[in-house]
Amino acid sequence: MILNDVHQGVETNRRRKRIGRGPGSGHGKTSGRGSNGARSRAGYSLHPAFEGGQMPLARRVPKRGFNNPFGATVKAVNVADLEACFNSGDEVTLDALRAKNLAKGRFDVLKVLGDGELKKKLTVTAHRFSKSAEEKIKAAGGQVVVLPGKKPVPKNKQGSGKRK
Repeated sequence: MILNDVHQGVETNRRRKRIGRGPGSGHGKTSGRGSNGARSRAGYSLHPAFEGGQMPLARRVPKRGFNNPFGATVKAVNVADLEACFNSGDEVTLDALRAKNLAKGRFDVLKVLGDGELKKKLTVTAHRFSKSAEEKIKAAGGQVVVLPGKKPVPKNKQGSGKRK
C-alpha cells in the first residue's frame, strides 16, 4: 500500500441522491423504494427484533434463572484465601484484596465467608461477614471491621410473594 492510496475513492462531500426526478435519473417514480407495501410508505419503521413474522430469537430461547437488576452484586472471599495470601498482622482491605487478585471485577459488596482455617492475626475490612468467618477471625486474634454499604434485607422482612 502506498500513502497516496489510503484515501483512494473516498468522497468527503458526497452529493445527495435526488430521488423522484423522472425515469432518466434512475431514482424516479418509486424513488428507490420498490412498489407497494409498508416499506414504500412514509413514516415506516421496523422493530429491531422483528424477523419477518418468524418467532423471534428472544421468544424461541427459554427463560432460565432469576435476575434482579436492583440487587447488590456480592463478591465472596473465603478465610482460606486470606490465610494463603496475607501475613500475620496485615490489614485486609478492598485495595489489598484487589492487589492480590482476590477481588477482581466490579461488585457492590464484599463478603468474607468462613470456608477454611485461619491461624494468622488479621484486621479484615469488608461489608459483610458470615458468622463462621467472624468467629474464625476473632479466634485467631484478629479484628473485624464492617464497612457501610448496601444492607441485606432480613429474611423476615422479605416478601413471601403472596397477596394479603
